[in-house]
Amino acid sequence: MRISGSIAIVTGASSGIGAATARLLSAAGAKVILLARREERIKKLAGELNDAVAIRCDVTALDQVAQAIKETIKIHGRIDILINNAGQALQAPIEQINIDDFRDIFELNVLAPLVIMQHVLPAMHKQGAGSIVNVSSGIWFHPLAESAAYSATKAALSTISGVARVELEKNNIAVSVIYPFITETELVASIKAGSESAKKLEAPISAERQHPEQVAEKILELVRSGEKQADLVPVQYGGTYEG
Repeated sequence: MRISGSIAIVTGASSGIGAATARLLSAAGAKVILLARREERIKKLAGELNDAVAIRCDVTALDQVAQAIKETIKIHGRIDILINNAGQALQAPIEQINIDDFRDIFELNVLAPLVIMQHVLPAMHKQGAGSIVNVSSGIWFHPLAESAAYSATKAALSTISGVARVELEKNNIAVSVIYPFITETELVASIKAGSESAKKLEAPISAERQHPEQVAEKILELVRSGEKQADLVPVQYGGTYEG
């Protein structure tokens, strides 16, 4: 996928990986649609970028997703790139996972990306091309205590992405997955439950925390190449990243 001149949607664009990806896409010549619940933040970011549009959108609300896609098509007439980045963590031992909390993050981390894919695909089919990058997590590369709920959602997203890739490649639509490592974002601060546990889990590897821009660069590489996946997980934790 050629990024310059493309129309790119980024979810969870108000901070972290989403904001960093939006900046890099814009710098590469894309016209970016910023989706997030925090409207003030995405409006501010849109003002910093060239020809960007901020649309307040709770990606778990079907009507808001439909309206955001409709508005994007109205403005630009096409959608070339989708970065499914919005997500939330949950940290708890198996016996203590709150089922309602689990349902909430499953809806945000799994169902919302699927719904947005369903909404952008008609435009991509019409164009005969498209690129979708779903942001998973390296946390499920090997079992970590108290990460069952969050890891399960990211594993589910990766599975959906793999099947979508097989189904859509004949239509020249590439579906890719990025697996970040521990990253300087607001993920722990906005965690659904178990923030103290998450901080303790991250403490031993906090020195290896990566910048959102590193993830964003990998995402743009996937858009350009159409490769199946990329990761920033260090080799010692089961990934391919060697620093």
